[in-house]
Amino acid sequence: MLHAYGGHILRLDLTSGQSRRVKTDPHFMLNVIGGRGLNSTRMHQELKRDIDPLSPENILLIGVGPLTGTLLSTSAYMTISGKSPLTGILGDSAAGGFLGPELKQAGYDQIVMTGRSDQPVYLLIADDHIELRDAGHLWGKDIWQTTAAIRKELNDNAVQVAAIGPAGENLVKYATVACNNSRMCGRTGMGCIFGSKHLKAVAVRGTGRLSIADPPGFLKLCQELDDRIITHPEYDKRKAMGSTLLMKALNGIGILPTNHFQEGLCEYVDNVSGERLAAKYKVKNKACFNCNLHCSRYYVTKEVEAEGPEYETLCSYTSRIGIDDLEFALKINHFLNRMGMDSLSSGETIGWAMECVQRGLLNRDDFDGLDFTWGNRETVEKLLQMIVRREGLGDAFAEGTLSLARRFGKGTEEYALQVKGLDIICGDPRGIKAFGLTYAIASRGGDHLRAEPFFELTERYDEAERRWGIREIADRLADKGKAVLVEHTERQALLTDCLTMCKNIGLSMDILDFEFASRLLIAGTGLNFTPEKVEAALKGVIERDRLMNIDFGIDASMDTLPKRFTHEPLRKGASKGQVVPIDRMVKEYYEVKGWDKNGVPRG
Repeated sequence: MLHAYGGHILRLDLTSGQSRRVKTDPHFMLNVIGGRGLNSTRMHQELKRDIDPLSPENILLIGVGPLTGTLLSTSAYMTISGKSPLTGILGDSAAGGFLGPELKQAGYDQIVMTGRSDQPVYLLIADDHIELRDAGHLWGKDIWQTTAAIRKELNDNAVQVAAIGPAGENLVKYATVACNNSRMCGRTGMGCIFGSKHLKAVAVRGTGRLSIADPPGFLKLCQELDDRIITHPEYDKRKAMGSTLLMKALNGIGILPTNHFQEGLCEYVDNVSGERLAAKYKVKNKACFNCNLHCSRYYVTKEVEAEGPEYETLCSYTSRIGIDDLEFALKINHFLNRMGMDSLSSGETIGWAMECVQRGLLNRDDFDGLDFTWGNRETVEKLLQMIVRREGLGDAFAEGTLSLARRFGKGTEEYALQVKGLDIICGDPRGIKAFGLTYAIASRGGDHLRAEPFFELTERYDEAERRWGIREIADRLADKGKAVLVEHTERQALLTDCLTMCKNIGLSMDILDFEFASRLLIAGTGLNFTPEKVEAALKGVIERDRLMNIDFGIDASMDTLPKRFTHEPLRKGASKGQVVPIDRMVKEYYEVKGWDKNGVPRG
């Protein structure tokens, strides 16, 4: 008997509508664990490298981990993967909520979808009943409307829905997929792949039970993890504000993106902070399946009510583009969630345009009369509506920042703050060097979640020396040893994604280590997940991701950062004078990985 896992892989051809259930292979799982590791390995094995991401040949995968839906805290996540329409390389994005556990209870560890439906459909999974249902009446509806309509149609308010909005239907390259209306698979355009396949939603209802190999042992380990979470020194503030606590925290160390990363200090941060959001607009906390942190927030303003926003959305629509209006940012969060569009990539297109206008490279005539001065809320709101519909100028912006810069030229490429086509997150790497290295080497582009080396912000020097023998690892402004830290947290980040556990807890709070995860996996699955086998599986997935990206055209020259972060020192604040010596850091990273000088795995 296969414990903890759902037990089946669902393969579905959207062109013919034919599906089949394949039993999960435990030996295969020992090499990939589950979740993102399972998805990436499947892509590496089955995806033709030269296909158009929007063609029927692209593979769309939804994967959950071996401990998803169990008593393990935060075991709520699922990962969607495919060749990214935005970047043309490996794409994936994860979200919490309740769909992942529901998929496990229906008996599945992964869905593998190929082809394209001739007409809009949604996929219904009800245990072993698989059905493609007409979604013509849902096409054009936003995510909230779609979720409500599917539940009403099925007469089941407990069915879990992952849906796209109009942005995905209209093939915005950074469209999202939403679970529970507001839990976003936000990055790399997975919603665009849904739209290209005419797949409006996936609805899941599972009534099965998960078995555990060693229930008493697994329960004890889960209780130990719960204790680690509740007694963590950051528990209270993370529960109160979630990731929005970073607005003032990053401003305090001079790295809060302000006016498109031209500054790291925002003078009006108190007006748009997580503290103000919690005090004035939050009405309750919300949580994903089986989480004891409850870090999400539900808010109400005079105009809207919704869940969120997370830090990246809050920063993207305040300081990053010069907006001093928290209620406006909350309104935009509500709009993006309903339309299904990534806040980071949409925000970066706007920040790029505003800086290009500021520097005189482009003007209102280039933008059909729209006024891209800093903080222009009317332009932001109008443009976002145009992007969702791909109307007028919105059609170009829907392609992403790198495409925009190449289209307009005139030196604007320098101000497209992206790596490998994926827009940089809201953390200035000049004051957090390991994060800078992470952005440069991340397998999906300018992203922090492939490693999130939060340890460098802790100043735990003695622990750094004990764990890695390098005290400077705990110094955010030092570059010494950061390759060692990134290589470690890269595996730790993948581990949480394979278990489909929340990174805020497993990684940022540094609660999940490899030995403890091994014990959880053994007690849960009964398979021989020794620490050595877990490490080998993680290493194998990372190397396969790299090799797949090399096939997509990635090379060592692309493991870098925009010029702003390598040649323009910050002018003020606690990170004044800092740049990122990225070439040296990437070279050291290759050496730590055991890769050759071109970043190619030797194995």
